[in-house]
Amino acid sequence: MNKNQLFKRQITLSEIGEVGQKKLQNASVLVVGCGGLGSPIAVYLASSGIGKIHLVDFDTVDVTNLHRQVFYSLEDVNKPKAAVLSTFIKKRAPFTEVNFTNKPIVKENVFELIENVDIVVDGTDSLLTKYLLNDACVIKKKPLVYGSLYKFDGYVSTFNVLQKDGTYSANLRDAFPKMTTDIPNCEEAGTLNSIVGMIATQQVNEVLKLITGIGKPLANELLIYNSLQNTQLKMKLKPIVIKDKIAKIFKIQTYVDIACSTQNPDWQISAQELKSKLGDDNLEIIAVLNDLKLPFKVQKTIHISTFDANKVVVDKNKTYVMVCQRGFNSYKATEKLKKRYPDLNVLNLTGGISNFK
Repeated sequence: MNKNQLFKRQITLSEIGEVGQKKLQNASVLVVGCGGLGSPIAVYLASSGIGKIHLVDFDTVDVTNLHRQVFYSLEDVNKPKAAVLSTFIKKRAPFTEVNFTNKPIVKENVFELIENVDIVVDGTDSLLTKYLLNDACVIKKKPLVYGSLYKFDGYVSTFNVLQKDGTYSANLRDAFPKMTTDIPNCEEAGTLNSIVGMIATQQVNEVLKLITGIGKPLANELLIYNSLQNTQLKMKLKPIVIKDKIAKIFKIQTYVDIACSTQNPDWQISAQELKSKLGDDNLEIIAVLNDLKLPFKVQKTIHISTFDANKVVVDKNKTYVMVCQRGFNSYKATEKLKKRYPDLNVLNLTGGISNFK
């Protein structure tokens, strides 16, 4: 099989042609996150003929992923997402070199991961990771294709694009100057699979335009799409927050969840400590998110959105442990119970069940 045969329909487009296809073949892209956004982004980019793709994801496939992360199957449950996706891509994109990193992208490794790629694509659902990627891309002068979701809405933009006058287009801090940490992710707020696919392919579209030079990328614009009404609007962005300011922010920001850093250490129980107490009759574990894949039995499930401490019947002789996926919503529940019952022994599973190995 030759390249011209595989990409015939794309090369037929006069705006692409063999020259555009060669640009795609010579391009390298970093896809951060291999979930609802990242997995279709990676597959579509490889199918378009991108020469090099590096995947970054620390998570494993969960059965709750499958309704929207359609390139995984039931057989993949509990397997590392990045590894599974890499194998899938290699079977259908023979001219794409795929590599992966099966650990989180953090401040300590972000420069190393973005250093040798042309474009970075944000397929994450972590607000802190989005700001980390943005700040690193501004400092290293890399374009960042941004996508995010909230229930039936999707957001797309292309940040930090080199302009003809030598300046760079707006970045995430121009669109959202203040980092709001209490916005729920799809695990907490829910999401419809169609909007996930729509936003993912919009991000793919941005990457292809950037590489081939055709069309008009969403630079200095934020596209906001509502799937229920089939409406969209473009919000104009102005590049205000400059590289020097972001470099100063990068030096002092840890990009560790602010909610986690301000949690009361006296209200915590580690995964190891909880393991040693499992089976204790005086222990009551309450999950605060539905459909969690729990490695232990819980006595109750009360979703954080309906968690009312006044309605929880407690036994003051017991120790209560609040659990969720990552330890943030469970801490909110811990706070509520402690406020209602100051003398009650209530603990939060630090880091959530993601930290329970």
